[in-house]
Amino acid sequence: MNEFQLIRRYFDRPAPGAVLGVGDDAAILAPTPGMELVVTSDMLVEGRHFFAGVDPESLGHKTLAVNLSDIAAMGARARWATLAIALPEAGEAWLAAFSRGFFALADRFGVDLVGGDTTRGPLTLSVTLIGEVPAGQAVRRDGAQAGDDIWVSGELGGAALAVAWRGGRAPDASFDAIRYAERRLDWPEPRLQLGERLRGLASAALDVSDGLCGDLAHLCERSGVAAELWLSALPCAEALLPLRVRAPALFAAGGDDYELCFTAPRAHRAAIEALSAELGLRLTRVGAAVSGEGVRLLDVPGGTPVFLTHASYDHFR
Repeated sequence: MNEFQLIRRYFDRPAPGAVLGVGDDAAILAPTPGMELVVTSDMLVEGRHFFAGVDPESLGHKTLAVNLSDIAAMGARARWATLAIALPEAGEAWLAAFSRGFFALADRFGVDLVGGDTTRGPLTLSVTLIGEVPAGQAVRRDGAQAGDDIWVSGELGGAALAVAWRGGRAPDASFDAIRYAERRLDWPEPRLQLGERLRGLASAALDVSDGLCGDLAHLCERSGVAAELWLSALPCAEALLPLRVRAPALFAAGGDDYELCFTAPRAHRAAIEALSAELGLRLTRVGAAVSGEGVRLLDVPGGTPVFLTHASYDHFR
């Protein structure tokens, strides 16, 4: 296949939410009146963000999911995406599986692919995603106040365990723990429904992609507060519970979770707990915003500081 045959066969689909989609020099989009646009870009590079030889269908899913997680953190609804791919070769079986995973997730959340680019080179995947949020209602990083609760969705640590396992440096873990961890790494679930429902409840939010402590530090810096986190409260799957004390960095600093971390006034506790039950999604209070700077990890509320063996992920460290 040449470049244009590849695009037509695997990525040229109707885009009913766009004025003009794939096939022209650029897409034409019509934002909904009264909405603001939310735009994010993420790049995945083989050997840096995913292991060589990973299942292409799960990679298609993850390529879109990591962007959807950013849109969710803003309290927005995803609308349009562009996809740029560098491929070492135009393997038809690989492309069929990748596009199947990508579009299965796009269809779940009503995302239209409206453009992008393809070229030959080391396997690199880049998505730009555009969402919409009612004007003035986006959930930003700069709204946390001292005294707010800190919450996390879902469970932490699984993806980091899978990365450590595949890299040959994982702590001892059960077969069930590893099987769960690999699912978390390869098939992250973007929390879009939660993100929209947090408008009016959360004071600030962000997605957990590089590790809870490191990501939360960015929110604290933007909001001018500090954070206390409690290791004993960090949510994890039952199969991973034995590791929370032996390998705390997996849960407090491990990347690739793509859960939402958010702050909210104490007065909203009951509403957040009710939302958790309604969505069937675990929402856990894991700490508190306090005066000062930085993030402090304690074993329990008011307890002893926990010192991690490594900080959150840094692409250039």
